[in-house]
Formats: sequence, structure tokens, C-alpha cells
Amino acid sequence: MTIRVRFLPDDVTVNAEVGEPLLEVAQRAGVFIPTGCLMGSCHACTVELEDGEVIRACISSVSPAREEMIINLYGDPNW
Repeated sequence: MTIRVRFLPDDVTVNAEVGEPLLEVAQRAGVFIPTGCLMGSCHACTVELEDGEVIRACISSVSPAREEMIINLYGDPNW
């Protein structure tokens, strides 16, 4: 099953398979999400979904629960 993933604020949209790791989707779309530990502990890859849910991209994948995932990227100057 294919889901549209839309990265804001740059409004980049790419199709992704359910279960595909979010960092891989971002990379394929040319979107940079900073990473640190790649285990979710350091919170460098924190992003926010359109419903306000905050997730860590390094341990998240494309969810089958929606037709489109809208992901708001944070700009953290420390990463």
C-alpha cells in the first residue's frame, strides 16, 4: 500500500510504502532530518505530524493509518 508523505515547510511530497522507515523516505525525497544516536534517545530527529503528535523519525515508519502523512520538520541549530 502506498501513502503520500509530505514534508513541511518546504512542501516536498513523495510516495512511500507502508512500513518504510521514515528516514529512508526523507532521504529519497531529498529532505534532511538530523540524526544522532539512531535509537530515538537523543531526539535529534524529532518531527511533528499534522495532528500534533511528536515522533522520532529514526525509529518511525510510514503508518497505514492515514492516506497522507504530513510531517513538520524542526530547525534545531544544535544538530
